[in-house]
Amino acid sequence: MNACSPIVRTFGNCRLEVILGDITDQDTEAIVNAANNHFWMGGGVAGAIKCRGGAEIEQEAMKLGPVEPGAAVTTSAGRLKAKFCIHAAVMGQDLVTNAELITRATSSALEEAARLKIRSVAFPALGTGVGGFPVSACARLMLASALRHCQKHQYPELIRFVLFEPAAFQAFTQILSSLPETP
Repeated sequence: MNACSPIVRTFGNCRLEVILGDITDQDTEAIVNAANNHFWMGGGVAGAIKCRGGAEIEQEAMKLGPVEPGAAVTTSAGRLKAKFCIHAAVMGQDLVTNAELITRATSSALEEAARLKIRSVAFPALGTGVGGFPVSACARLMLASALRHCQKHQYPELIRFVLFEPAAFQAFTQILSSLPETP
C-alpha cells in the first residue's frame, strides 16, 4: 500500500474516505467550502473553489450571509464537477477558529447534505489553513462528527475527506484507520 493510498472505512450504510487531492476536482454531489460567516471567498480552499468554480458561487453564498459561525448554507457549485457547494462557516470575521466551531461547522454541513438528500460529499480539513487550527486535532473532531452523523442519518452515503497536503492526509488516515468498522 502506497503511503498516500486512499483509505475507506464503512460504518453502517455510510462510507468514510480519506484521499490526497484537490477538493475542486472532486466528482462528489457536493463539496464543502471552509468559509467565514460572511462567505467572502478570498484565500485557501474558498479561493480555490472561487477560482475554479466561478465568482457566482461567492455571489450566491454572500446573499445567504452573514450567519453565526458554525452554521452552513448551500449554493450551486458553478463550473465545478459537484452540483452543490456547502459553505461551512468555520470562523467569523476575525478568521479565527476553535474546536467547537470546527465540530459545529462539520455537523452543520452534514445536516445540510442530509436535508438535501445528497449522497456524496467531500470535505477539506476545516479551519487548518486560514484558521490555523492544528491538523491532527481537526481530524479527530471532523471524523468524530462524521461518525455521529452516520449513526443517525441515511445521507450522505459517502463522506470523503480530501486533503491537499501529505501531512494532513497522514493525520486523517491515522485516525480513520484506528476506528473499527461496523456492519
